[in-house]
Amino acid sequence: MGGFSPSWIPDFLFPFQKHLVEWSCNNGRSALFEDCGLGKTIQQLVWAENVVRETNGRVLILTPLAVSAQTIKEGERFGIECGRFRGKELPKAKIVVTNYQQLHKLSPSDFEGVCCDESSILKNFDGSTKDLIVKFMRKIKYRLLCTATAAPNDYIELGTSSEALGHLGYIDMLKKFFKNDNNTFASGGRAHNNLGGKYRFRGHSQTDFWRWVCSWARAVKRPSDLGFDNKGYELPELIENQYMIETDSKPDGFLFSVPAVGLQEQRQERTRTVEERCHAASDLASNNKGSSVLWCHLNKESEILKRMTPDSEEVKGSDSDDRKEEVFEAFSSGELTNIITKPSLACFGLNWQHCHHQTFFPTHSYEQYYQAVRRCWRFGQKKEVTVDIVCTEGELNILKSIQRKSMAADEMFGELVSMMNDSLSISRDSYNPSKKGSLPSWI
Repeated sequence: MGGFSPSWIPDFLFPFQKHLVEWSCNNGRSALFEDCGLGKTIQQLVWAENVVRETNGRVLILTPLAVSAQTIKEGERFGIECGRFRGKELPKAKIVVTNYQQLHKLSPSDFEGVCCDESSILKNFDGSTKDLIVKFMRKIKYRLLCTATAAPNDYIELGTSSEALGHLGYIDMLKKFFKNDNNTFASGGRAHNNLGGKYRFRGHSQTDFWRWVCSWARAVKRPSDLGFDNKGYELPELIENQYMIETDSKPDGFLFSVPAVGLQEQRQERTRTVEERCHAASDLASNNKGSSVLWCHLNKESEILKRMTPDSEEVKGSDSDDRKEEVFEAFSSGELTNIITKPSLACFGLNWQHCHHQTFFPTHSYEQYYQAVRRCWRFGQKKEVTVDIVCTEGELNILKSIQRKSMAADEMFGELVSMMNDSLSISRDSYNPSKKGSLPSWI
């Protein structure tokens, strides 16, 4: 892959982290799909420091908004010098940290390595922004992607990651391993191309596919997935409460509340019940002893929650980047008790382990719910975390949808780890230096 042997593997890394850093350096262009709290930040910092020592050049770490400051603090904690790029001059430090929104102001010729933190965020950017990131990365020798939620049933996302790393593009991936016949994948997942077609694995290509993924990625939910001890990586209890609230108003044409059917009815239900839902969420946060994250999806929800909830600040999409970072950091440091924001703004990368309570309105996006919850419920959290899901009877179908997706995602990630480990075992067991080898069919 054109990598190198790392010259610095510090003792403060756990054994599984040392293994992943060594593998990433030797690989040169790789992806780490690790669950929240497994230490992706320190791994990418050690990887970056090794690239600096190998090349004597700069390394760029791209992060979601407000995570840049968190990354630099982690570097300071472990003696790794980092500098923040704020849109003007490059810092003196050779590890440069900035958010994705600043990338257009930088040149790839200034860097020998690049790391995308929370890389699954790429699919949330518009096409031009995503293309800019992929093109930027293509011109840099050493590349690393880190994320907690590369959706295991989203093969397009795996293809996009591969393309950013300089391996197969996702269209080439589909052509090589899949066929379009409007059937679901053999493993239960599905992928859609730009024409809306569905794909399944070609013939017996599934093993070859996972061998190919294993050549540039590792997926880890717990250290034991790599054969290491799970000590210190046990999650506290997650308590998910469902609060079904009654509303005074009823849907048009009905004498009582009924589950909304279809997106239009669900949007109408959300708008019709906004006051009652926000009042319930605000009460739950106000009665909580400690900090709370109040997640919302509509501007109206944010506005009402701010008005109803003491000692709170809201972060809106229209806020400046500086304003967003200021509030996020105030909440992270404990200066602010309650924060009100949308998962689309704050569910990636931020570490809010000091907080043990959230309120959430149902959404069809499993990834947003998962990432939002994992801001607090993550390895390293010492207390149980409570998520109060506030909904109306009309939102029952949305709630059931996210519950189904949650169960499917857990099953599929476990399957991904199992398949990758099986493929790695096949690769190891089949190695015999005295036996004439043969190329796998995917080359």
